[in-house]
Amino acid sequence: MQKLPAIVLISILSLSGCTFPGVYKINVQQGNIVTDEELKELSEGMPRNQVHALLGTPLLLNPVDPSREYYIFTFQRRGNDIEEQRIVVYYENDRLSHYEAQLLEETPAY
Repeated sequence: MQKLPAIVLISILSLSGCTFPGVYKINVQQGNIVTDEELKELSEGMPRNQVHALLGTPLLLNPVDPSREYYIFTFQRRGNDIEEQRIVVYYENDRLSHYEAQLLEETPAY
């Protein structure tokens, strides 16, 4: 019977370690990092493959509507709130029509 309290105590101590406030949390970044300088190099009428060479492969493609591509970047600093950057590139006849950008004030990944 003395084994049971010891097992319960060890279990409680090991589980409480999972939520210990001093646990190190890493920065998590996902997606395409696109800078304002790269966006300034885009010009209307640019072919799709040239846009991809400049910005990289889009993170999301709409299989129903290929006239849009999405470049998303998310960054979470040590378990805090997630910051998001979103760029939508629009095409007409496989040529750049325009884009909409919601950029972060700074690119925290650098």
